Amino acid sequence: MDIAILTLIIISIVLFILSFFMNNRFDELEKQIEDISIASMQNEYQLKNKIKVLEEELLVDPYDMTTPRSNVSQSVTEYKEPTIVQKVKNLYDEGYSLHEISNESGLREEDIRIIVNQREKNESFK
Repeated sequence: MDIAILTLIIISIVLFILSFFMNNRFDELEKQIEDISIASMQNEYQLKNKIKVLEEELLVDPYDMTTPRSNVSQSVTEYKEPTIVQKVKNLYDEGYSLHEISNESGLREEDIRIIVNQREKNESFK
């Protein structure tokens, strides 16, 4: 029994010493995971930048791109009525009644009456 215990102790000491000289595969795996992580972060950063550029291009008004820089201050002061207001005015000009315009546009008759009154007074909708 003493010989078996002594043999196990010697084997454990030899294996312990050999473990310091063995190539640790966990270090290699850790390095590979770190490289993959860095590569994915770089790809994510590049994609976010590309998306940001595309969003900025989509948000740019095509009218602003064709307007010279000297007219930029003028274009800011110009006012364009909302589409629904233009629709109401066009329907009124075509001879529709307030009730028909209300059904067509989804606005209340009171709102349409206000828009029509502004139209008759040549006031812009603000």
